[in-house]
Amino acid sequence: MILDPLFYAAAVPAVTLMGLAKGGFSGLGMLSLPLMALVVSPVQAAAITLPILIVQDVVSVWAYRYTWDRRNVGLLLIGAILGILAGYLLAAQVSDAAIKLAVGVISIAFAVRRMVLEWGGREPKPTAADVPRGIFWGWVTGFTSMIAHAGGPPFQIYVMPQRLPRDVFVGTGAILFALVNWIKVPPYLALGQFTAENMATAGALFPVAIASTWAGVLLVRRVSGQHFYTAVYGLLILVGGKLVYDGAGALL
Repeated sequence: MILDPLFYAAAVPAVTLMGLAKGGFSGLGMLSLPLMALVVSPVQAAAITLPILIVQDVVSVWAYRYTWDRRNVGLLLIGAILGILAGYLLAAQVSDAAIKLAVGVISIAFAVRRMVLEWGGREPKPTAADVPRGIFWGWVTGFTSMIAHAGGPPFQIYVMPQRLPRDVFVGTGAILFALVNWIKVPPYLALGQFTAENMATAGALFPVAIASTWAGVLLVRRVSGQHFYTAVYGLLILVGGKLVYDGAGALL
């Protein structure tokens, strides 16, 4: 188990952000890995994070167990499994910096366009879950989650135009990413990342993980549906900007 106080000074805020994201404030969790990577290697940070995410999934899935869209989860999961497999096989050949840059640019463009249309009173009609787009964006979600831990924005780009009720939107993401995180366990095992030190460190952070996830659930339910979507658009722009910054910085 890591005993360095400096690690926990970064890890506790990081896990708190992950919990708030799992509770419904999608996007905040994207800031967690870079924060933890300040004190440990990115690979070790990811290995410590995955068991924490799985524990947080238990809370979020329980909280939203009655409010999720089965069709969306089914379509996205098919694509996500294929995307995770592709990410595992191509991890050595694909630049995670390029993936982050591309996802960041697409996320910002999507969120800005939607906000301009909605604020201008020209909000498009809600879309429906469909097979081609669902499997495609599921693939992108799984691939980017495996390569660059950036599966949230592709999920949002596909689901947000459907204008699902707030709790259904959050619940659909909770169920999907709970399944995705379990699917990612075998690749991480194959890569030898679940060491005794990493697992013990993750276990020490479980109380913070559980408390922050419940806090996220309680807070998001105080936000109206319209304000919730506006907040998610804003978070998507911030996360997109962070991805662009990280990706462009690494490439340059």
